[in-house]
Amino acid sequence: MFTLVPQLVIGAADLSAAFLFLFGLKRMSSPATAPSGIRVAGIGMIAAVLASFLYVFTVDAAARPHLLINIALAVAALAIGGGAAWVAGRRVAMTAMPQMVAIYNGMGGGAAGGIAAVELFGGRTHGVTELAVTLLGGLIGAVSLSGSAIAWAKLDGVIKQPWRVKGQQYLNAAVMFATLVVAGVILATASGALGLSTATWIWIFFACALVFGVLMTLPIGGADMPVVISIYNAFTGLAVGLEGFVLQNPALMIAGMVVGAAGLLLTLLMAKAMNRSVANVLFTNFGTVAKARPGAIQGEEKPVDAADAAIKMRYASSVIIVPGYGLAAARAQQKLYEFVKLLIAAKVSVKFAIHPVAGRMPGQMDVLLAEAGVPYDMIFQLDDINDDFATTDVALIIGANDVVNPAARTDKASPIFGMPILNADKAGQVYVIKRGQGKGYSGIVNALFYGPNCEMVYGDAQAVLVKMIEAVRGLGAAAA
Repeated sequence: MFTLVPQLVIGAADLSAAFLFLFGLKRMSSPATAPSGIRVAGIGMIAAVLASFLYVFTVDAAARPHLLINIALAVAALAIGGGAAWVAGRRVAMTAMPQMVAIYNGMGGGAAGGIAAVELFGGRTHGVTELAVTLLGGLIGAVSLSGSAIAWAKLDGVIKQPWRVKGQQYLNAAVMFATLVVAGVILATASGALGLSTATWIWIFFACALVFGVLMTLPIGGADMPVVISIYNAFTGLAVGLEGFVLQNPALMIAGMVVGAAGLLLTLLMAKAMNRSVANVLFTNFGTVAKARPGAIQGEEKPVDAADAAIKMRYASSVIIVPGYGLAAARAQQKLYEFVKLLIAAKVSVKFAIHPVAGRMPGQMDVLLAEAGVPYDMIFQLDDINDDFATTDVALIIGANDVVNPAARTDKASPIFGMPILNADKAGQVYVIKRGQGKGYSGIVNALFYGPNCEMVYGDAQAVLVKMIEAVRGLGAAAA
């Protein structure tokens, strides 16, 4: 009876947490309900964590002398980790959000790998099947940890260029093969077939898995980082689900399966949006600096004053705005919406066009605009708005590059050929706000910038938008 009640409470808490996870995820499917969905899922996580302390009533008598120490360590870990995450989450800038997501996702994979390590070193797995599941979860979790750390370093500018060597794919395959061989050895030593210490093989196993995560991520170019983050999100979910099976914890199993499935679907959708397979992202060299072929691009970039561009938009009947990472880097989303409200007051039809891989993490542009208070009914995804560009007076592009590059439609030699893009070049007039004449994060020259209907507004996005706001307000003052 002493242990029955806690077990019933744990079961009820796990069931409730699973329901809250699923309900929260459902609400996250819409921008309007996403904030409440996050809170609901967070409540579910709190319930699952608190219920885990009830396991102290079910431990063996021999382990009870260590209970107070273990509980104190758990509480300290929760306080330190939760406090650090709270402070970091409150202070992080929108431009740093991708790398924060990457490193926190890696922490989830590391936690799953840690669970696997505890189970393996403690000899708590029973039977070949359970041991194999533990090893698989540990492998995926370790890969997610080290791979996400490299993704963070790339996004944060610590690693500025992809690292590639001749025969990179063969090296990666060899490391993965060695990891699987060591896993097989651990299975064999568990049954007494080999004499070497099982603990030694476990150390080698995790070392190989961590090295593989690093080697797999280092060659991937910056333009693929949104897909990479999504892939490691799926890895973390899968690892957590597998370790939940080992621990017989329904909350971990359900949460892991939900996160893994969501991450996998998002990865496939983003790969489709780039017209590439996931294998192509992981095992090719997209993202290196691409050199323009002689004669491939005709014309020259044509600069224009910010005020002139603003006045043109003020007297247009329709404007479509394409936000990119440059908008986030300049922290200009508030000024952009201020400018948009001036256009709307002048009876201009304004819409926002979002490409699935715009920015450096999935959904970054949607979050950026929501933060500025842009109404959801003004924000349109690629498939819903692409046909409207041909009948639009002005397309305003802020810090975007590959997602509006017409070379994806016309240049078979381009690394992005075949990728669906926003048809901004088909608008009557195109203005591009850009800090300079660089090629953008992927290093690919954008043919749009040299088009006959495109003009460049050089400068920091926030400074440019301030000038645009002043120009439009000046028209109103002059009319008064």
